Amino acid sequence: MALRKPDRAAAEKRYLKSDLVFLGVGVPGIRTTAKHAHHDHPALNRTSVLAVVTELWAEPVHERRMAAIEILGLYRDRLQPPDIGLIERLIRESNTWAYVDSFAVAIAGPLVERFQDLHRVLDRWSTDPDFWIRRSALLALLPSVKRGGDFNRFARYAEPMLTEREFFIRKAIGWVLREVSKSRPQVVYDWLRPRIGLASGVTVREAVRYLPALQRDQLLSAYRAGRAGRVTSGRAPR
Repeated sequence: MALRKPDRAAAEKRYLKSDLVFLGVGVPGIRTTAKHAHHDHPALNRTSVLAVVTELWAEPVHERRMAAIEILGLYRDRLQPPDIGLIERLIRESNTWAYVDSFAVAIAGPLVERFQDLHRVLDRWSTDPDFWIRRSALLALLPSVKRGGDFNRFARYAEPMLTEREFFIRKAIGWVLREVSKSRPQVVYDWLRPRIGLASGVTVREAVRYLPALQRDQLLSAYRAGRAGRVTSGRAPR
């Protein structure tokens, strides 16, 4: 109760445009509480972890759902391939990046890395009608590709999404490209350059942020030239 802050609760509810109940507990407080639970119950088995997560998530309270995500992340080594079904359900019920991104990057990503057959699930996610699921397909690959893993799968997912108008898809593509560019700038440049006319400004600006100056300037110039061409031809720039 001492962690509650009514002003914070109202502000976060507005910011996330959420219908959930907000108590006003900040992320550090939620994480500390989850870590204490993990410290006190280090041997909690898979069945118990899933039961705790499901119970926390069932209540329409923001802090409980954040705690469910934290607990699932802390015990992610307990998860097994069938648990991707629960993760998918929770992503579908999230309706906000504040939950989706953690599920995708911190939980689904490591699970898929441990069990490679789960890539077929990401393949399905990448064409799902729900854009949060499509975003999750992209971001679940982030832990691997930023460490030098298979870029080609990300490229297969991202290419048909480049022309999407959904902001959260555009941002996710740029986010992954940005992280890859920190260690493999040529890979990002070589992939994005021939597709620059398809990419949105959001994607391009994210992708080039850490590229060497010459590559960054070349891509931005190509994007601006393409954008000017679309305006001249009467097509609305994206």
